Parts: sequence; C-alpha cells; structure tokens
Amino acid sequence: MALRYALLGLLSEGPASGYDLAKAFEGELGSHAWQAGYNRIYPELARLTEEGLIEPAGEGVRGRRAYGVTEAGRAELRAWLLAPRKGGAVRNEPVLRLFLLSALDPEDARTVLREIAANSERQLAELGPAMAVDTPVSPGGRLPFGWLAAGYGLRQYRAAHDWATWALGELDKLGEPDKPGRRHPEADS
Repeated sequence: MALRYALLGLLSEGPASGYDLAKAFEGELGSHAWQAGYNRIYPELARLTEEGLIEPAGEGVRGRRAYGVTEAGRAELRAWLLAPRKGGAVRNEPVLRLFLLSALDPEDARTVLREIAANSERQLAELGPAMAVDTPVSPGGRLPFGWLAAGYGLRQYRAAHDWATWALGELDKLGEPDKPGRRHPEADS
C-alpha cells in the first residue's frame, strides 16, 4: 500500500517515467526506506492512472511515457502523510534479531554487536558530510526529498552505535564463562 504513496510523492516533484521511478528505488530510497522493482511499479502506475491520481504527462527519454501527479493525487498523498500511523502487524526483522540476541552465546552476541557498531560507523561516515552542509532548499522553496530522512538516518545510526557499545558493555559485565566471579541467575534460587 505504501508504494502508491511513494510513487505519488516522487511524481509530486515532477513528471517521471516508470524507468525513472524504478531508478529512484534503486538508489537511496530503496536502500533506506522502501524497495520496489519494475514488476511492482508498473502495475501500481496503471492503478494510479485508473483512479485518476496520476496522468500521462508526455514522453520522456527514448519514448518512455512520463506520468504526472493530479490534484486528486496530491490530495491523496497529503491525507496519507497527515493521517496518524495506524497500529498494525509489526514485522521488524532487525529488532526481532536484537530481541533474540540472548539466545546466542556471549561471544557470538559480541560478534553481532561489533558488526552493528561497525556498520553504524560506516553509515555515519557516509551521511555525516552530506548533513554537515547548510540546509538545502529546492527551487520550489522546499527541502529536497530525502533531506529530513537523511537527518533521521544520521541520528538513528548514532543511536544504533551507542546502543551496540552499551550492549557490549552489558555483555562484558557477565565475565567469561566458567571464570570465578561470574554470577549465574540459577545460583540465586
């Protein structure tokens, strides 16, 4: 369902072909927010056209049909963006993995946590310079797509790095298996 809104949002910036839209999903949008391939984009473009939310807007490069968002499409996107997120089924695999991390022996858990910390550092190094510039403004007087999301990502990666470092410290409090001074909860019973 969110694909339709992603397409409406992208088209609100200007007309684009299905190919152009698919390329957007292959970039940062697909890497960080929402993935979609040609096989999902083109049928959704047909549905949006049938519903009057987008319309043909000429031909693009190599005769590709470009689409533009209609006023009804802008209204639909606006309503979705302003509506409170409805609680639904939560399926967040990365969080599930963290929830179950204690099923691993402590050294394996440390390996996972070190990778989270290292990945977060890599992402911070990539996003940091882009976010260090003054706030960019598009010709239409708006923030460019992705700017606020990049700021969210930067803060999220900082939080993930801080959390992984904290969790490693918590594991270190356990000590090493079979070493004197290690507390076992069963011993308290």
